[in-house]
Amino acid sequence: MKKVNVKVIKKGAAEASSDKKIQQPTKARDAARDAVKTVTNWVNDFQSRKREETYIAFENLFTQGPQASES
Repeated sequence: MKKVNVKVIKKGAAEASSDKKIQQPTKARDAARDAVKTVTNWVNDFQSRKREETYIAFENLFTQGPQASES
């Protein structure tokens, strides 16, 4: 008959080790979310400015007075 080795883990030691394991992925996940949020804001800002500039240019194209060759 073989002897089975059993490792005894005390309650306090198990809780302390599980806390360390849980916090690392959470910090990495939060950092990734923050980076995604930042890049998303940059993209939205860029698209917003691009739309506004295009709208203003389009409006200026058609709201100008008659050209010298048209009168």
